[in-house]
Amino acid sequence: MTGTELTDAAVRAYLARHPEATVVALGEGLGTGFWRLDNGRLNWLTVQPTESAALRRMLLPDGARRRTVAGAMADHRWLDAVREPQRGVIVTAPGGLLRLSPPGVRGLLAACVERFPGGALVFDALPRRDLPRVAGAHPGIVAVRAHRPAGLRHRLPGLRARTPTVCELHFAVR
Repeated sequence: MTGTELTDAAVRAYLARHPEATVVALGEGLGTGFWRLDNGRLNWLTVQPTESAALRRMLLPDGARRRTVAGAMADHRWLDAVREPQRGVIVTAPGGLLRLSPPGVRGLLAACVERFPGGALVFDALPRRDLPRVAGAHPGIVAVRAHRPAGLRHRLPGLRARTPTVCELHFAVR
C-alpha cells in the first residue's frame, strides 16, 4: 500500500465508527480524497492558504458537504469551520506537519485534542523512531498507530531508519 492508500484506510476506519464525521484535509491542494472516501454522509473541509483556496474553489466548487476554507494550518481559526464536531472529526495532514515548527506542531495537536474529543489526526512523513516523542506530545493523545507502506524498504534499501510512516493519533473522549 502507498502512503495515500494507508491514509485513506485510516480515514475509512474512522468513518466506519463515525459515518457522519467531518474530514478536515489540511493542505490538500487539488486532492481527490472526498471522491475516494465519500460514504454519502460525511462532511469534508479542505484548509488551504488563501491563494490556493481561491483556485481550488474555481476548479472544485464547494458543495453541500464539501467546503474549502482559506487559512494556514497553523492559524487555528479553521477549527471554527467544523460545524458539528460531536459527530466526529478526523484531520489529515499529508506532509503538513513537516511544514510546521515544533511549537507549531504542538499547538496544532493541542488545539485538535481540545476541540475534537474522540477525534483523530492522520499524517505522514514521520520516521518510526520519532513515534515515542509524538505519543507523549500531549496527554490527550490516547493511541498512536503507525503503518509503513508495504515494500517501501525494498525500494529504498539504504533508508531503513528513515522509512516514512503514516501515523494515526487518537484523542481522548471527554
